[in-house]
Amino acid sequence: MKTLGTHNYYVYILTNKNKTVLYIGVTQNLEKRIYLHRNPETSSNAFTKRYNCYYLIYYEHFDQIESAILREKQLKGWSRTKKEKLITEFNKDWKFLNEAI
Repeated sequence: MKTLGTHNYYVYILTNKNKTVLYIGVTQNLEKRIYLHRNPETSSNAFTKRYNCYYLIYYEHFDQIESAILREKQLKGWSRTKKEKLITEFNKDWKFLNEAI
């Protein structure tokens, strides 16, 4: 069991190459999850496979899974415009962050 405060959970947003589709997810291992999205044969996520959402453009870190899940649900309920503003504040040019994690 991990010591209190050492847990890592992430809410993340992926997009496709043209940045027209947004996918929001939650994971304990961001690097591994991005790998699974990029390699469809290892993932059963039909949405990211169908829309080629493999490019990380936003993420947040949490210590508690409950907080991460609540945030994921909150973001999923937002309008596209509000999500775009959040992404732009975090990643001004919407650069793909896959290699940075």
